[in-house]
This record gives sequence, structure tokens and C-alpha cells, in this order.
Amino acid sequence: MTRRSTAERSGTADQAPALDRRLVPPMVLGSVLNPINSTVIAVALVPLGAALGASPAQTAWLVSALYLATALGQPVVGRLIDLFGPRRLFLSATTLVGVAGIVGTLAPNLGVLIAARVVLGFGTCAGYPAAMALLRAEARRTGQDSPAGVLTLLAVANQTVAVIGPLLGGLLTSIGGWRATFALNVPLSVLAVALGALRLPRARPAETAETAGTGETAGSAGTVAGPRGGFARRIDLPGMALFAVLLLTLLLFLMDPHPDRWYLPVLTAAAATAFTVRERRAAEPFIDLKVLGGNAPLLRTYARALAAYVVAYAFLYGFAQWTEEGFGLTPLQAGLVQAPTFLVGIAVSVAAGRRGGIRTTLLIGAVGQLAACALMLALGTHSPLWALLVLAVVFGIPQGANGLALQNSVFQQSDPARTGSSAGLLRTFAYLGSMVASAATAAAYGPHAGTAGMHRLAWVMLAAAALFLLLTVFDRGLRTRPAG
Repeated sequence: MTRRSTAERSGTADQAPALDRRLVPPMVLGSVLNPINSTVIAVALVPLGAALGASPAQTAWLVSALYLATALGQPVVGRLIDLFGPRRLFLSATTLVGVAGIVGTLAPNLGVLIAARVVLGFGTCAGYPAAMALLRAEARRTGQDSPAGVLTLLAVANQTVAVIGPLLGGLLTSIGGWRATFALNVPLSVLAVALGALRLPRARPAETAETAGTGETAGSAGTVAGPRGGFARRIDLPGMALFAVLLLTLLLFLMDPHPDRWYLPVLTAAAATAFTVRERRAAEPFIDLKVLGGNAPLLRTYARALAAYVVAYAFLYGFAQWTEEGFGLTPLQAGLVQAPTFLVGIAVSVAAGRRGGIRTTLLIGAVGQLAACALMLALGTHSPLWALLVLAVVFGIPQGANGLALQNSVFQQSDPARTGSSAGLLRTFAYLGSMVASAATAAAYGPHAGTAGMHRLAWVMLAAAALFLLLTVFDRGLRTRPAG
């Protein structure tokens, strides 16, 4: 990275320092690697299942595998970013994205594809926590309480990718088959690694919220100077391992909640108990439960994220499958039908980023979710195409409102020293929502994505939307600060 003078980096007495715009491209690209892989494959599931002889319940594992890995990896990588800075983790993780792309492109069967999606999930873990940690550091350096413009840009970038994803997925599937949706990750990985290597800072900021007042300073290798092995002692490996067992057993049960898998929730409860004991006693816990437990606004934000993403991902995957199998659209047509959702979402995100308060934005999203779920219940195989487009437009309202408001809530409510891990936990709760949505989609459809199954799925979505509304209406702690 080209060196700049102290005056250029820190500003002068007459002019406040500006956010380093060179950080924006790697931040944005890293943060969208996961959403683009979510949306690109959505319209490829049906042709992929036909090519490999897999049912919708089996291809649902391609969705679940990605989010299982990412839900586990996001807070872990986020915590490592808090400790070591974003550069190392960003470069290592985005390299894995390219590896997963090659494996998926050459995969001979569904099992290898699922393994590739697991690697892809871990590879996309670093982008979003790294972006939020960089923004926190830049906000501290520039004196901005909240870099509203870049926070909105991150939300809009995710919406833009969501627009491109289904269309690109349909186009790639039409031209090169479903394997092309995996091959896409190779050039994306090369670009992300190049941008990260050129633009991400090699060292952590000299004074972070975590080290402020302790006399520690940043070293040139991206670590904090101090006693030898200090960082090794601060990586809570037992806590991370227990968290992994907790989350893995929970998600495996959610993906296939049958009575004969009773042992999974038992293991989840045991891991949760051990994790709680460990984290409350650890000097440097992976997740500081004492701080998190006392941060009720942040906990409510995570609960809202879980409910919101049950609705969002059930629509993204479940409704897309019905438009192809139940309504008879091609993958490209199914992608086009979903495009209005994300176009409207972009407009809503931009408007909310400029003027909306967090509570107002969440309420708009809540009402939009309820209206969209009700419209789904009115659709059938004989519905006109314009009715599907109207539904896509209505779904765009919560698509744009909820993501921005939840992201900005975490930025305002989280401990500055744990911005990366807090942002990672937001994505973890989002992926928990995606797991519930995936399980609900598989249970609602069975071997065929028909209209009756789509209606069953809509009732599940309606219940989650109602929970989101209640969590918002009765949350008196929501501040009416700008959402952007």
C-alpha cells in the first residue's frame, strides 16, 4: 500500500480526516461473497437436482452446508479479526473461496458439491466482520460516530448482488450449466485477494478500543506489542470448540428435526452449559457472556435478525423453487421474477440510509413482511405472472429495510472492542434463520415443490414475520437515530 504523510492520514487541525476510500472496494467485495453465493445457486437447485438425481430435500443441503459453515465461522473469524486485524484473515479466507470454486466446478457428485459449499462457507467468513472492524477503526480515526455513507453502501451492495445473483445464476446455468455457478468463485477470489493485498493495512491501528489506555501499541506484523505469547493466551480455543459443538448440533437438528435425532438437542444443551461455564470463567472469553448478557438491545437485535431471515431465505429459496416446479418457469425466468425484490430493496436501503430512523425502518420492514406472506397465500398455479411480480415488489420493502437497520443496530449497540465478533454473530443469527427456512422448505415441499407446499411454507413465514413485528413494537430501547 502506498505510504501517505501523517497529515494526509490523520487530517489537520483545520480539516477533519476523511475515511480512507481505498478500503471501500475490498470491504464491499469481501462482504458480498457470501450473499452472491446464496443467490446465484437459488435458481440452479432444480437443474442441479435433475442432473444429479437429487430431490429438493437433498439439494437443500447445498444451502444448509454453506450457512452451517458460515454460521460457525463468522463469530470465530470475527473474534480473530478483533485480535489480529483484518488483513491476514481476509486474505486467507478469500483464497479458500477460489479453492471451493475449483472443487465445486469439478465435483462428480452431490457429496463433493456439499463439501465444496462447506469450504466456501468458511471462505466467505472474513469479509463482513473485516468490513465492520475496518469501519470501526476508520470511525475512531476520523472522529465519526457512524460512517453512515459506507454502512449504507454495504447494505446497498448486498442488495445489488441480490439483484444480480438470481439473474446471473440463471444466465450461467443457461450457458454453462450449474457448474458455472461454482466456477464464478475463481475470478471473484482472485480479485478479492488482489484488492486485499494491495489496500488492507498491514498493521492494526495503533490505538484500538481494545488496547486504549493499556499502553499497548500495534506492531508492524499486525499484532499488539506486549508480553511474548500474549495473543496466544487471548485466543479462547476451548470456548471456540464448545461454541462449535453447540452450533453444529443445533443446526444439524434444525435441518432434519426428527424424533430419532433426539440426541442432538441433548448435546446442544450440554455444550451450551459447558460453554456458559467456560466463558464466564475465562480471562479473555471468545464471547463475553457477561457483557453480552447485559446488552439487552443487542440481544433483541439478534432475535429480530433470526426472525427476519427465516422470512427472507424462505422466500429466496422456497418461492424460487415453486416458481420453477410449481409454476413452470425456467431458471432464468425465475431469476427475473425475483429481480424486483432486490431492485426495490436497493431503493428502500438508500432512502432509509438518508432519512429513516432505526425503529421506523424496522417497522416498515415488519409490515412489508406480513403483507408479502399474505400475498403468497393467495398465489397458485393459475395466478397471472404479474401477481408474482407484485409479490416480488412487496418483498423488496423488508429486503431493503431490515438488513440496513439490523446492521446499523449492531454497529451502534456492540462493544467497540468486539465489533468483528459482534458483526459475525449477526450473520450467525441470520444463518440460523436460513437453517430454519431451509428445514421449513424441505418439510413443506417433500419430493415436489407444489402449490400446497408453498402455502404451508408461507404460514411458517407469516409466523416469523409476526414475531419480528412483536419484537420491534415492544422494544422500547430502540433509539430513533438515523438508520444510515
